[in-house]
Amino acid sequence: MSRENALELVKENIKQENLVKHCLAVEAVMVRLAEYFDEDVEKWRLAGLLHDIDYEDTADDPEKHSQLGADRLADMGLPDDIVYAVRAHNGIHELPRKSKLDKSLYASDPLTGLIVASALIHPEKSLDALDSEFIMNRYEENSFAKGADRDVIASCSELDLELEEFIGLSLEGMQSISKELGL
Repeated sequence: MSRENALELVKENIKQENLVKHCLAVEAVMVRLAEYFDEDVEKWRLAGLLHDIDYEDTADDPEKHSQLGADRLADMGLPDDIVYAVRAHNGIHELPRKSKLDKSLYASDPLTGLIVASALIHPEKSLDALDSEFIMNRYEENSFAKGADRDVIASCSELDLELEEFIGLSLEGMQSISKELGL
């Protein structure tokens, strides 16, 4: 599946603009991590972009989230590793995250929310104005961006990445599409 087709699919299935932006943010982070790990950028891009394809359909039933989406992606013929990464990114299912792709998607998902929230409270309200230290300070504030699960973000250690390095790489990815994100 091309990136263009994947984006069309996202826009057909997700009507909330902020959720589309979230998918774009996770895509950008996954691209940056794929580059860092010398992995298949296009595969990682698709996993990031499509990871929440079923979010609106499963909003009232979080236990179905990621399962329905993964099933749809499998039916469309996407590679098994992308399908599994999407399926495993929802921690409620307690599926083992086996590959770098799985682990990266899992840890990146909540981090994008923390980075966006950090940008919104920054005086410049811009991703370009942020640095890792600013985000690390927000990470340490447990009352800030409560939905950004710190334990999930900290699972970046399973990728042999220090937290600050993971945040830095993720920020770089998101900064590369700051105009698309409106930040």
